[in-house]
Amino acid sequence: MDRHPAASQNEGNNSKETKYTSMVKHDSTIWLMKPSFKYDVLTFLNTLSGDPFYRKYYQKEFGHFDTLITPAARAAIASLKRKVRDESGNIISAFLSLYFSATDAETLDDMLATLKDSETMQKILRDTPYYSDDGWRLYNSVRPELKTIFQYLQEIDFTHYWREHVLPLATAKIKDIEPQLPRYNVIEEVERLLGHPLPSDTITVYMLYFSQPHGIRITGTRFLTDVAWPSSIVLRNAVHEMMHPPYILENDAELRKALELLKNDRYLMEKVEHHDPSFGYNSFDGFIEEDVVQALEQLVNDSLGIAVDARTRWKQNDDGMHVFAVALYGVMKEEQFGQSGQSIRDFLMRQVNEGRLKAGQIAGRYREFYGEAVPR
Repeated sequence: MDRHPAASQNEGNNSKETKYTSMVKHDSTIWLMKPSFKYDVLTFLNTLSGDPFYRKYYQKEFGHFDTLITPAARAAIASLKRKVRDESGNIISAFLSLYFSATDAETLDDMLATLKDSETMQKILRDTPYYSDDGWRLYNSVRPELKTIFQYLQEIDFTHYWREHVLPLATAKIKDIEPQLPRYNVIEEVERLLGHPLPSDTITVYMLYFSQPHGIRITGTRFLTDVAWPSSIVLRNAVHEMMHPPYILENDAELRKALELLKNDRYLMEKVEHHDPSFGYNSFDGFIEEDVVQALEQLVNDSLGIAVDARTRWKQNDDGMHVFAVALYGVMKEEQFGQSGQSIRDFLMRQVNEGRLKAGQIAGRYREFYGEAVPR
């Protein structure tokens, strides 16, 4: 469930990085858990699109709503999938949840009003690390499709369906998990490894029904999780999503230059270019960011006592694509990363430039970690 495709598509600009210096690190974590109609609507669009990747989780729901869908809504969801998923390499739920998290919209009426006038959404997004001109153009291009889809959901009274069938499940799951969270001080551990403060000491978790298999970071120290998962996964998702983005790449010429060197690593680029696109991370920058976060997350999970065995995890997750996470985690352990206070941005750049993670080293690091021949 190590997912944050939205971050792989929406880096910010370097001016936001300077805000870290004026923020104070936190020594505690406050947890809030909520259901959310808005985010269940947006994650439901994965299923409504008919994508087989999501139908395996929601076949019953797909079958039910597929019999109700109008020709106009069917055409709109097909166009939405083509533009966002097939042509742009985004994940529909992650992309749209990120954007609508920059609004106060909660109902379908609110969401339709946002589509009509998205100026406030854009203004708020511009002040986050997730805005890009390309992303905004993509959002604008699908506003007509979203209008048709949201109107269709109004016609079939999806709000009533959600209240009857989804809200009770989300409420029960929150009641089960929420008491377990306060003993885990995630914010302090995450800030220690990132090397900079987060904007808040409060983690807000939105408990959804339609988000599988993705845990999704949205604006602020908030993320989306699913009723299907136990508290251990919710906790690991919290750690993971708070790590995005681990650095601000745009306008950081030094870091960009170092990471560009990794494109010369054949073993790494095979994974970048030929993994299943349904998993997300379909750009080089997004792939590397995700693997950096996974390596950082593993260190935090080790410290908090909630980790899955690292070797098992990276063999099983996403068809074993996260080879850079394996290599980086190994170097982090060797170098005792986190003890000196160095930021992950500086540590990563140093390891690439000094040779421990230079091009040609990733396969060897992977082999050393597993003690076996590199898979072909």
